[in-house]
Amino acid sequence: MGEDSRLKAVVELAQGMAAAHTPRESWRAAALGACHALTGSFAALSVWERELGRLRVLANVGDRAADEAEFPDGESYPVHQFPEITEFLHERWAGGGGPNAWVETADGPAGGGAGYCHQRVAALRRRGRGCCVVAPIVLHGRAWGELYVARSAGAPVFDRADADFATVLASVVAAGIAQTERLEEARRLAFTDSLTGLANRRAVDMRLDEAVEQYKKDGVVVSLVVCDLNGLKRVNDTRGHAVGDRLLERFGSVLSLCGAMLPGTLAARLGGDEFCLLAVGPPAAAVVRIADELCRRAAELELGEGVACGVASTEEAIGPVRSARRLFRLADAAQYRAKAVRAARPVVAGREGPDDPVVQLADAPSPTEGERRRFRGRHQLRP
Repeated sequence: MGEDSRLKAVVELAQGMAAAHTPRESWRAAALGACHALTGSFAALSVWERELGRLRVLANVGDRAADEAEFPDGESYPVHQFPEITEFLHERWAGGGGPNAWVETADGPAGGGAGYCHQRVAALRRRGRGCCVVAPIVLHGRAWGELYVARSAGAPVFDRADADFATVLASVVAAGIAQTERLEEARRLAFTDSLTGLANRRAVDMRLDEAVEQYKKDGVVVSLVVCDLNGLKRVNDTRGHAVGDRLLERFGSVLSLCGAMLPGTLAARLGGDEFCLLAVGPPAAAVVRIADELCRRAAELELGEGVACGVASTEEAIGPVRSARRLFRLADAAQYRAKAVRAARPVVAGREGPDDPVVQLADAPSPTEGERRRFRGRHQLRP
């Protein structure tokens, strides 16, 4: 490949990673771009999990073997099987060298070899590949992982120039990964409550809109549990806001624990003393059981006074749910009723027959004077 072609390949790799919207897309773009740039038949991107001492594969592209998933869930290898990941890199850097790539072949090390690595050679032979080039990826001055590109048996073996080019590609991949991490952190902050670490209102709005569309299209059960943490104002007024924040954090932990009992449930703080669980898929009965458990655990929290908890589910007798706004109105009305009657257990919208007061409150054309209006925004209780 000529210089112009290699420059074009580098640009395409960088552009592909920049266009990615998720970490997976970024990993795949990195592996595909490197595979194309080095005219390989297969490529993989892996991360070094230092705390576990393992090299975990993030993405496999190209001519994959039967045991190579595109995004594997559990493909990882003990680092001691690949000593070059630690010893070779550290020795090179300690001696003033850089993290240069090296080549392995099915017959043993080739140009720029890092030393014979039996595991890599065995893997090449087992998967019908003739050679590979391995390029360390360095991020924030530390070894982050590796870029691996292979060619099929019978194809030209990678040479020293290919290894040097792979080193350049690895640096481009590192820059792309750094950008992806910055974007992911920005997204995380945008959808996370800073005090509790739970999802925030924005995240709930987006997920609930998606869930209601699933319900309308496929009949998937969507349930919303809305909670108001009792006694927070008293704690803030008598013990200070720092103690109040600790109460919020402790309840957030309880909410997260209960939400984890239902697969795929989103636990969120909506703001102030308002929290919610959004469950998509589990039956309403299971959601109500979890809401009951939440009330029980919240009542045991030190300083707090329990929670007022309301539940609205598309599986209950609440009438048609054509929008996320209506489900929010129903859950809020149920929680409002639980607060008004000082219920120790959750109030469930639609459980009291055709004249259910919660459904009537949620669907009332004109809120009565003094009715508490909550969930400001598009899901607010309003006509």
